[in-house]
Amino acid sequence: MSEQRERDLGFARIDLDREQRCGVPEVIYAPGKTVEQLLGIMQATHAEGHNCWASRVSPEQAGAVCAALPDAVYHAAARALTLDITPPPPPTGLVAVICGGTSDLPVAEEAAFTATRLGAAVVREYDIGVAGLHRLLTRLERLQQANVIVVVAGMEGALPSVVAGLVPQPVIAVPTSVGYGVGEGGRAALQAMLSSCAAGLLVTNIDNGFGAGVAAARINRLAC
Repeated sequence: MSEQRERDLGFARIDLDREQRCGVPEVIYAPGKTVEQLLGIMQATHAEGHNCWASRVSPEQAGAVCAALPDAVYHAAARALTLDITPPPPPTGLVAVICGGTSDLPVAEEAAFTATRLGAAVVREYDIGVAGLHRLLTRLERLQQANVIVVVAGMEGALPSVVAGLVPQPVIAVPTSVGYGVGEGGRAALQAMLSSCAAGLLVTNIDNGFGAGVAAARINRLAC
């Protein structure tokens, strides 16, 4: 492998060749970073001629960064912050993102935004969980047009198994930390998805909409 370029800020090392190497740019994980650190990474990345993208950005962080960088855009539903030099790639193919309930929306939107940002056309179908299974069945034909389906669910985490038993496409399951009692924190959903009898179901970590969006975009590229 040829020598990889990076920018050393002291508190962070920016991987300038990640997108060329992996097809996905380095994305800043905002939790735990100060506004000054977040600003420093974004400004340095921008100065190197790269688009900037931060995930899990709080409204407070976003407000401070946007005040300092007027061209930055906060995508509140997805909790993402971007600062672009060039436009993202045009949408191709189709990724479907669905979720069980409205409480799953932050994770579902993170997945949808990520897939869109990486060049996929995305269709959303929200609040179609197994408590009202008819809602899923009436949308099944539309979902079957996608190259890959991301299914976000909390509580008992049954929705991905149901979907994977009805479609031929790859299904990526994302457990969320939504639920009461034993379901709280997402472990019940995670274990249910990992134990699914639907063959070939792919499962991310709890609340990992970003990871699901990256995987979906990569699968979508192969199908286009």
